[in-house]
Amino acid sequence: MQIAILTLDGFNELDSFIAAGILNRMKSRGWAAHITCPTPEVTSMAGVTIKRQKPLEFLAEADAVLIGSGIKTRDYAADPTFLSRLSLDPSRQLIGAQCSGTLLLAKLGLIGDLPACTDLTTKPWVIEAGVNVVDAPFAAHGNVATAGGCLASQYLAAWMIARSATPRDAEEAIHYVAPVGEKAEYVQRAMAAVTPFLNVGETRAA
Repeated sequence: MQIAILTLDGFNELDSFIAAGILNRMKSRGWAAHITCPTPEVTSMAGVTIKRQKPLEFLAEADAVLIGSGIKTRDYAADPTFLSRLSLDPSRQLIGAQCSGTLLLAKLGLIGDLPACTDLTTKPWVIEAGVNVVDAPFAAHGNVATAGGCLASQYLAAWMIARSATPRDAEEAIHYVAPVGEKAEYVQRAMAAVTPFLNVGETRAA
């Protein structure tokens, strides 16, 4: 299972790194989550500069794609040339987006009028793009999921693991990263958020 974590200039560290960290708990099963960027280096909203692990073209070959948010996402969403480089195929890929990343999915026509999640700052722009934004941390429809709020990245990761491995694997990954003394609560909360969207027959072998 090869996963692209789309990370753009001005990115939110919590979105990209939390999701990557949880998904890479599945490394022993052959999974790998890669920070994927359009340029060799990107700088976060807090000024942290990182080097990409995969180029933007990796999106087309990845088994799954997660799109994080950032302070420049609205600019990227308004750039037709950039959008044309985002090769996403929900018929064969699991695709998730967080906060302003939902705006990119909206611009690509991958949400339509289905209920979707985003952060409070991005909400007006996503609504303007024709999306029905709901007051919830996570929602999924088929192979496309959205989340709202920085720490909702754990829900995207849990959903992706539950869909492509098993719910038990998702529980174990969340349990590992959850605070000591609160692990059961964190696992319960994460699975309560994603389980309603794990339709019978959708879980796939890793």
